[in-house]
Amino acid sequence: MLRRSTPTSVVASAGLWSALAFGFNLAWEIAHVRLYTLWTEDDGPSVAWALFHCTLGDVLIALGAFLVTAIVLGRIDWPVSRPTAGSILVVVSTMAYTAWSEWYNIYRAGNWRYTELMPTIFGIGLSPLLQWLILPIVMVITYRRICEKRTEKLTTH
Repeated sequence: MLRRSTPTSVVASAGLWSALAFGFNLAWEIAHVRLYTLWTEDDGPSVAWALFHCTLGDVLIALGAFLVTAIVLGRIDWPVSRPTAGSILVVVSTMAYTAWSEWYNIYRAGNWRYTELMPTIFGIGLSPLLQWLILPIVMVITYRRICEKRTEKLTTH
């Protein structure tokens, strides 16, 4: 199916996934920003920029996982055709990347720090790990619903 996918279907699928990733991850970033020291150490515009910047990074992580999953499963429509297998691949890959990224950015590069409110597992923030455990599943469910509604519209007109 991936080989027979048109460029338009690849762009449409990746675009929908990216839009969902942006919306859901922006909401998550806003919800957990207080668990990072930048909330109290930076000014409003700097925090807003960090939220936007981190959300764009999340979109790239999500899109990369989406495309790798499409290649592994051989289907660009995997959220509809293979939701369970695809969700597992995306969750495992994004959580692994996030664990490494959090460790690297906190303990090696010093790019950010947690407040004492951030629960951790082996020194890695629980909130970013939960982000990539929960949001890909929510994105698959939402993606499927959007596709179902689109199909219903096409079949009734």
